[in-house]
Amino acid sequence: MQTNFTPDQLADPDIAVADRILRSCVHCGFCTATCPTFVTVGDEDDSPRGRIYMIKDMLETGAPASEPVAFHLDRCLSCLSCMTTCPSGVDYMHLIDHARTRVEETYDRPAHDRALRSLLAAILPYPTRFRAALRAAALGRLGRSLVRGEGTLVRRMRAMLDLAPAKLPPPSSTERPGVFPAHGERRARVALLAGCAQQVLDPGIHDATIRLLNRMGVEVVAAAGAGCCGALTHHLGRHEAALGFARANVAAWTREIGAGGLDAVVTDTSGCGTVLKDYGFLLRNTPEAAVAARISELSVDITELLVRLDYQPSRTLAAPLTVAYHAACSLQHGQRVTDAPKTLLRRAGFAVAEPRDPHLCCGSAGTYNILQPEMSEQLRARKLGTLHALKPDLIAAGNIGCLTQLAGDGLPTIHTVELLDWMAGGPRPARLPTGG
Repeated sequence: MQTNFTPDQLADPDIAVADRILRSCVHCGFCTATCPTFVTVGDEDDSPRGRIYMIKDMLETGAPASEPVAFHLDRCLSCLSCMTTCPSGVDYMHLIDHARTRVEETYDRPAHDRALRSLLAAILPYPTRFRAALRAAALGRLGRSLVRGEGTLVRRMRAMLDLAPAKLPPPSSTERPGVFPAHGERRARVALLAGCAQQVLDPGIHDATIRLLNRMGVEVVAAAGAGCCGALTHHLGRHEAALGFARANVAAWTREIGAGGLDAVVTDTSGCGTVLKDYGFLLRNTPEAAVAARISELSVDITELLVRLDYQPSRTLAAPLTVAYHAACSLQHGQRVTDAPKTLLRRAGFAVAEPRDPHLCCGSAGTYNILQPEMSEQLRARKLGTLHALKPDLIAAGNIGCLTQLAGDGLPTIHTVELLDWMAGGPRPARLPTGG
């Protein structure tokens, strides 16, 4: 792709990166076949190729983002399926992230849109605030039938109420800094990203990770000062806020490296893992660049670490269980971790089945299922249809957003690590159907 940036524009390091990315695109259109929004609506502007043209024009002209540009960029899930497909290696992730920042800085959104985005950015990354908001939403669900109409704001309000759980689990010990010692001889020492939304919605996932690693001889640290990975604000185009979260985490884990060493930084939320592995790029122009790159090198998904440690089950299933494995986009496309979860589940004794079109997103995508409820629901329905067609006993995935998105349709949704923990001596997952 030919670009026409001026020398002054190219002096901006972000524009220089965008220029390199744009020039790598050869217009082939392979990305359109695997883009969930294009597959759903068939609009070129809702494909990666179409969005790339819009981003190029917006950045070259230096003009504020227009309403059509904001509309079509907002509809991008950042699922990164296009990057898996692209034969030219177009770095769409960094291009769309930069474009979102540009939209947020220059586009005058409607007042209700600005307010909702500000509310999400102020609540979701903070567990105490998020827990309070979910409790309020649980009461709000009593009046859901009164939320009528088909306007954007009304649909978003309904989506938020529908996503809020009726009951919240109690807080986990991972919300406080602490060390969870290895059982027996210590094989490794790792930091676990406590994060934000997952520890409120389902802290049992962290508990399963810690139990399993401790039994395998791994000391787990919940580092003081670490919190949200920054993904939620980053994908809302709030670049400086995302940098703040990233800096806090890098500083917290760097202190742990100095205090007792770290063999890995572990995530059991794949959406967070994608961002952690990108900290080196995200903080490349900051004083923290070198240590951020080191944290990215240390970052692993829990399934990657379990393969490295040679996970083995210690019990067998009393009756066969078929697991429909849903590959979270952030895991299969963002981190390129595809085989480890399925290998581990099979090793644990489960029959693993994969749905048709496993590369297509379920429609969760951080705050997407709130901000784009209509598209999100279409993608959810499609994904659930392909999962139910497998006639499984349950759905397993490695990302809390996917598990929440796919819940409530008759099949239990359980994190991969909870199943692996159970088969290696941990408690039976509470949502697991009887008979296994």
